[in-house]
Amino acid sequence: MKQLTHQIHISTRGKGLYDFTREIESWVSAQQPQTGLLTIFCRHTSASLVIQENADPDVVADLNDFFTRLVPEDTRLYRHTAEGPDDMTSHIRSALTSTQLAIPIHQGSLALGTWQGVYLFEHRERPHKRSVVLHLLMD
Repeated sequence: MKQLTHQIHISTRGKGLYDFTREIESWVSAQQPQTGLLTIFCRHTSASLVIQENADPDVVADLNDFFTRLVPEDTRLYRHTAEGPDDMTSHIRSALTSTQLAIPIHQGSLALGTWQGVYLFEHRERPHKRSVVLHLLMD
């Protein structure tokens, strides 16, 4: 069993979902695994990871709208507001999603479904440079 790690940096423009499936696939492909397991880990508390449909942009827009309604940015609702009205809401949105994902490697490729993509879910209003670590276990 072989283990490899790699870090990807994703520049965000503020709140939203950022598809970085191609960057992941490119790195995994270069390692030439036949089978294995890829763990993807987001190194932040105000951003998260999701696997979501990558064919219809309305899915991403609806997810953003849903989380805005679910976790309102009203500083009267939270104690932790040191970095602005989107501070605590970002932590809540991150807690409701995931900071790590596991994807099997099958026949040399990510075992994602036809319409699935891997997204960084940025929960802050202002742009950030996010760091995601990939950990590949392969035979």
